[in-house]
Amino acid sequence: MAEATPTEYFIQGVTKSGKTFRPSDWSERLCGVMSAFGPGARGPNARLQYSIYVRPTMLGNVKTVIVDSRLRDVEPMAFDFVMNFAKDNDLVVTEACELPPHHGTQVNQR
Repeated sequence: MAEATPTEYFIQGVTKSGKTFRPSDWSERLCGVMSAFGPGARGPNARLQYSIYVRPTMLGNVKTVIVDSRLRDVEPMAFDFVMNFAKDNDLVVTEACELPPHHGTQVNQR
């Protein structure tokens, strides 16, 4: 049986009323706090790197944080923290499924 495609949440740096969220580095700060939640993030040789479950990106000109729903399984309180951050700050959140790596490529059919 194929593994289900994970759901991702896109937390956009814009409020539901259309205002740009401040400070301008909010996405990096939020992802920095969540950097401990990911494979290989522990131990004496650990270095700061963004979690595979919570990562910053840009969608057009909007700073966005992508939250992988698998974080809920790894650490439910961390998932709740991120989602409540969006809710408390009235940020736009969009739910989507992650596209497989081969999505959008053409396949030769005969």
